[in-house]
Amino acid sequence: MLSLSLQLTPAAKLRAAQRLYWSARRLKAAAFRQQHPEWTPAQVEQATRDAFRYARD
Repeated sequence: MLSLSLQLTPAAKLRAAQRLYWSARRLKAAAFRQQHPEWTPAQVEQATRDAFRYARD
């Protein structure tokens, strides 16, 4: 994995970081939906936003 990251251009590294970030957000939202099935989509989105904004579970 290290050798692959050394071969990537800065732009490719940025794209990879962005994909990881949005994947993590989707996973967090899925966890909130599972933990709180009564929440509306807006509540799930707000909780996900807050979790990433304040870096907490």
